[in-house]
Amino acid sequence: MRPSLTHLFLRPLAFVAAALLSVGLSAAPVRPTNVVFILTDNQGAWTLGCYGNPDIRTPHIDRLAAEGIRFTRALSSNPVCSPTRATFLTGLLPSQHGVHTPVSPTFMMGPKAYNTLAEFTSLGEVLRDNGYVCGLSGKWHLGDNLRPSEGFSFWVTKPDGSTSEFYDQKVIEDGQVRTEAGYTTDLWTRKGIEFIEQNKERPFFLYLAYNGPYSLGGLMLKPARNRHAAYYRDRHFTSFPVDAMHPWQDANKSFHNSQVAMERLAAETSGVDDGVGEIMSTLRRLGLDENTLVIYAADQGWMGGQNGIWGMGDHTKPFGAHELMMQIPLLFRHPGKIPAGRTSDLLVSNYDFLPSVLNQLGLGAHMPTTPKSPGRDFSPVLRGATGPWDNTVFYEMENTRAIRTDDWKYVARHPNGPFELYDMRKDPRERFNLYGQPGAAAKRDELSRQLGAFFATYADPQYDRWKGGKTKSKPEPR
Repeated sequence: MRPSLTHLFLRPLAFVAAALLSVGLSAAPVRPTNVVFILTDNQGAWTLGCYGNPDIRTPHIDRLAAEGIRFTRALSSNPVCSPTRATFLTGLLPSQHGVHTPVSPTFMMGPKAYNTLAEFTSLGEVLRDNGYVCGLSGKWHLGDNLRPSEGFSFWVTKPDGSTSEFYDQKVIEDGQVRTEAGYTTDLWTRKGIEFIEQNKERPFFLYLAYNGPYSLGGLMLKPARNRHAAYYRDRHFTSFPVDAMHPWQDANKSFHNSQVAMERLAAETSGVDDGVGEIMSTLRRLGLDENTLVIYAADQGWMGGQNGIWGMGDHTKPFGAHELMMQIPLLFRHPGKIPAGRTSDLLVSNYDFLPSVLNQLGLGAHMPTTPKSPGRDFSPVLRGATGPWDNTVFYEMENTRAIRTDDWKYVARHPNGPFELYDMRKDPRERFNLYGQPGAAAKRDELSRQLGAFFATYADPQYDRWKGGKTKSKPEPR
């Protein structure tokens, strides 16, 4: 049958309409990628199943690693919480942002409270200025805790920085301090879910900053109370070395070789893992899983008896720079954008975090340039690419600074030591200090020059503790 004139006339119109519809669809704006950044408190990478721990149950974190990329040599630039959290958010070193140690309660609440990051542009501000709504659920510990800052509008946090317990604790919500009757690890998860649900129709950044597992303070000598307590009670933990106490140990001496402390750490770690599982389930339930970059990290590493040390760098005298005080878990997951089931052995630092995340989101042009971050962009690695990378990272804690390369670590303490030098290939547990040993002088001098050149390039004189600079973390002595 011959087509009618009407049919002949309408057919090209249909092609035109289809073409216009195609153009319209292709021109539709692509929604920016959501970001969920989960940051834990005092957690060594070695405590997680995906990093080889045989004792502690972390199935949801392990799944996160399996569905994305796991960095095996991610190190923090400092061994305590406030400085490292400031570095994650700003891409700056302690000698640049001025937060060298945990921020004093004087600056968190009360008439002298102030935001220690106010002079810098941080991650939340960059994302807010690019159309994101930003929410904090959990620990802030960077000053002026009562009021939302740094681009965040949703703000549920703690009035303090340390953790004395996880039950019946003070929290800040809607600008008011109240008592949370339950388990605060669960509270941060619930509030994180609430934020996601409220903002599911728009781009969001959730900073889910757990104050667990913590692993410090008097709570470590109290039995766990969460849903994992019974499982860990009286268990033998092969991953916690039972060893003589290191002579440099200053704090935490009562936790050494303590079964109760091991059980408490394990239970609180599994408690955080529960929260990760609930967050991931929420993203899947709301259809947000495919368009959300999920990152899991810790503020700094932690030691649980290795080399006779319990805690972080400020728990020894002199301040420590052991690998396990520095090594943090670092996981990235984004289906379709980050290939699953991979690991990276690059030496990366938390000062590399901000430029890498912004570039992964297509916002690299918005990386703050003043002051200049030492951070490098590892986002090509997230996408499966390979390329040149300098396996060198730097670390500082007040008078202690360190450089870590592929093969070596050098630790210097201003002004007169003690100094340390380790061959990390032959001695990964840092048992044999080669500083001052025959044949080590050339390597010592090489690393010393590198360390000095790095801080000469990046340290701000007003915050350079090696040159008498001040700190924002605590009141200066009168």
